[in-house]
Amino acid sequence: MQRTIKRIIFFALLLVIWQMVVRGLDISSALMPAPTDVSNALVQGFSDKTLIYDILASFRRLAIGLSIAIVIGIGLGILLAKNKTADETLGTLILALQSVPSIVWLPIAIMWFGLNESSVIFIVILGATLVMTINMRIGIKNVPPLYIKAAQTMGSRGIDMFTKVIFPASIPYAVTGVRLGWAFAWRALMAGEILSTGPGLGYTLKYASDFGNMSMVIGIMIIIGVIGTIVDIIFFQRIEQNVIRRWGLETSN
Repeated sequence: MQRTIKRIIFFALLLVIWQMVVRGLDISSALMPAPTDVSNALVQGFSDKTLIYDILASFRRLAIGLSIAIVIGIGLGILLAKNKTADETLGTLILALQSVPSIVWLPIAIMWFGLNESSVIFIVILGATLVMTINMRIGIKNVPPLYIKAAQTMGSRGIDMFTKVIFPASIPYAVTGVRLGWAFAWRALMAGEILSTGPGLGYTLKYASDFGNMSMVIGIMIIIGVIGTIVDIIFFQRIEQNVIRRWGLETSN
């Protein structure tokens, strides 16, 4: 509760300082709008349901891309962890691609799929798949040998060993991979939507920028940050902490 109060006080002070600086220095709203200007733009955007449609469209693309990325990432992670040749070849490529920002893939996505929904989803998939793959690989590689030896003494081998021991033991890493994948996918989505032609937060951000509506630009940036923070703290962090605690990797307070 104290943490929440501190955050509220901090952001309230930040808004007050922001308002005072903009009004005190008489800065043009075209360069830096005051919080009240941003608030008015957001109220208008939600009133005419533009931002509501944008948020829903963005989440739909995110859900599709992230779901596909999780499936692909789990499969690739298992392959790299269980196959040494694949790990030394394909694994090296995945590590190299991980350092490439998602926005770099935009020109290729547009040439392959055109300026449409598929391009955006492709960018989202790329943004989340690689980090999911790496975490899944690490999770399987880091299964305690004691678990495997104990299962072997009880006659567990092959698929039975993997499904009942190795994979369940790697779940905490998989959950962390999903959480990181969400964050990467969310950023990749915004980058992809900037060049999209349909509704979405990134598209409206670019549209507002083209018409010099700085209040809406900053408002959408705030929405993007708030959504990312809320989803991570309220949803993914809690799931990750519960899984880690349940697997005995962290003691409860």
